Amino acid sequence: MADIAYGLEVLKKHIAIAPEKPGVYRMIGEGDKVLYVGKAKNIKKRIVAYSHFNRLPARLQRMVSEIKRMEFIIVESEAKALLVENELIKNLEPKYNILLKDDKTFPHLMIDVQSEFPALRKYRGARNDKCKYFGPFASIGAVNSVLDTVQKAFLLRSCRDNVFHNRQRPCLLYQIKRCSAPCSGKISREDYRKLVNEALDFLEGKNTKIQDEFSKLMQQASDNLDFELAMSYRDRIRALTNVQSGNMVEYADIKSCDVVALARKGDMVCIQVFFIRSGQNCGNVPYFPKQAEGAEDAEILEAFLSSFYNNHFPPKEIIVSETLPGKDFLQEALEVKINTYQKGNKFKLQERARENALASIERKIALEASVLSNLTEMQQIFSLPRIPQRIEVYDNSHIQGAYAIGAMIVATPDGFDKKQYRTFNIKNPDITNDDFAMMKEVLTRRFERMTPENRPDVILLDGGLGQLHAVHEALKSYDLSGIAIIAISKGPERNAGKEFYHQMGKESFSLPFQSPIAFYMQNIRDEAHRFAIGTHRKRREKSIYKSRLDEIEGIGASRKRDLLNHFGSVDEISQASLKDIEKVSGISKKTAEKIYNYFHS
Repeated sequence: MADIAYGLEVLKKHIAIAPEKPGVYRMIGEGDKVLYVGKAKNIKKRIVAYSHFNRLPARLQRMVSEIKRMEFIIVESEAKALLVENELIKNLEPKYNILLKDDKTFPHLMIDVQSEFPALRKYRGARNDKCKYFGPFASIGAVNSVLDTVQKAFLLRSCRDNVFHNRQRPCLLYQIKRCSAPCSGKISREDYRKLVNEALDFLEGKNTKIQDEFSKLMQQASDNLDFELAMSYRDRIRALTNVQSGNMVEYADIKSCDVVALARKGDMVCIQVFFIRSGQNCGNVPYFPKQAEGAEDAEILEAFLSSFYNNHFPPKEIIVSETLPGKDFLQEALEVKINTYQKGNKFKLQERARENALASIERKIALEASVLSNLTEMQQIFSLPRIPQRIEVYDNSHIQGAYAIGAMIVATPDGFDKKQYRTFNIKNPDITNDDFAMMKEVLTRRFERMTPENRPDVILLDGGLGQLHAVHEALKSYDLSGIAIIAISKGPERNAGKEFYHQMGKESFSLPFQSPIAFYMQNIRDEAHRFAIGTHRKRREKSIYKSRLDEIEGIGASRKRDLLNHFGSVDEISQASLKDIEKVSGISKKTAEKIYNYFHS
């Protein structure tokens, strides 16, 4: 263990010169390695706490004993300190910080309220002050469910602006009573704006008021013998009633909040986030923080809130399962209320979130045990030097040599690491019909960029002995020590479960039929095949769309750009009428006829 006395001495020297202002501090150890990054409203007061060595948990005692020096960054506010801290943690990944892998973006519903005829759309990304946003939703299924209800109840358009401005007849959504067709004048601007305001009220939780209004209008239409209109209101009331009946009573008095609860089992920690908006449960999602061993629950939760709400827009209230020492700082930085409850509906939500966090831990433990069992068996069967931590699986895809690509997926003990997936467009056109040569090119390019951090334990090839020999030939000048290269080929009559496995210098063999390890090997091979096929299809479709306009005589880069700017896509151009095409700036009547005839011949 490092020198405790020296670490405390360094800490006390820096306390003497630490600023009494908001900012970020870094604790730095041997070899200029950053040990910890923290934020504080008052840096001096915060780091004084580390000098009370006996009160610190064992994890932070180890950290203090390793300190060689400290650095400070003064900022103007708590919010800025939060941003700087998160940026440094993300870039430096300090040894003693609790890390959150958060690469999720959550879908929202968006209404551009400043548009003449606002559309209701699904949306991901940065917010625009001109629009209204509702969410987040934990899954695309949750956002689709609400979108479906709003379309049925309020008949708002969901089409793109370029489609809306160029359409003359109502689309199918109007026929099935999901849109009021403002594109073709079926509703006035004033009446459409009224629908928009009703939808905004609904999304903000004013459901009962809207249903009462619809009930009065339905009765009025019925009294006037306008039964078609009365049925329309009836269907809209039903859509709203279905939403309300699906809501739980605990959410009824909650306008907008996130419920964040922590559960622990052994060394594993899970944080569950519930999104509650306008009395509706918009779904939940689990997180498993890294480097949380030995940390207190409140410390983990504080670190999570700092990181999570640096990337996601916070609601008006965050309900947490633990009392947080740094609550005041976080409230000021995030501009929200952070509360813990001991009774009532919000307490019940706290407990439900905690129960879900515990259930997520149990599922993860079961899954990891299963994967670890398969990886242990894989090590024994294929004589690997250690349990594999990184398995790279390769596959090729093409159609008679066209649009040829190679694909690599990565499997780890935590599952598939999709951020590490890679595709390789085959550069040599002379080899696109030769699977062996394609595999050579892909693996050579991969090994040219290999670093100690992304060095694989296993390379799994979708192919037989030919691919295996081709790859060994391509990589003979590289250091392959510790890397097992395995080829997996289809069995008799290409039956799944009867594949053969090939390694250099060993006799080929098959795994026991329907054994767990056989299923695991098939699963990772099939994931590579799925990724390769999907990437190849996207490349082919992109090329097809490009060539469809390129094949029309008289359509160069400038006219192609004008057409795409006007219609938005080649698909929309192909469905446009001759009159619509003639409206495009720079397109003459003769050229418009060529374009129309090309798509309708």
